[in-house]
Amino acid sequence: MTQTNPLAVARSYIDLWNEADDAGRKARLAESWAVGARYVDPIMSGEGHDSLATMIAGARAHFPGHSFSLRGTPDGHGSFVRFSWSLAPERGEPVAGGTDIVTLDDQGLIASVIGFLDSAPA
Repeated sequence: MTQTNPLAVARSYIDLWNEADDAGRKARLAESWAVGARYVDPIMSGEGHDSLATMIAGARAHFPGHSFSLRGTPDGHGSFVRFSWSLAPERGEPVAGGTDIVTLDDQGLIASVIGFLDSAPA
């Protein structure tokens, strides 16, 4: 069973979503996500590095000048990590927030993410 460092996994995940450079985003995906990794939340989904990179780029384009941050302390057990996040403009109030559940594969790479929106923009 995979042993996790929930804080390291959550920080890596948040850093990916905050990566502004397309090439940098693809490099982060290759480094910490399984090739066939899947992501799904109530608004979007993707599978595989290219699809995930495009999905994240679209979310970033929809919220220019915003960044993600961890909310609270990530926790986990075995191959699962759970953490909450906020999306806010620089020096502004959050416009969205959620809780994500990450599943890691046997190599410790992100294999899947199920996202739940705790609050979303209107």
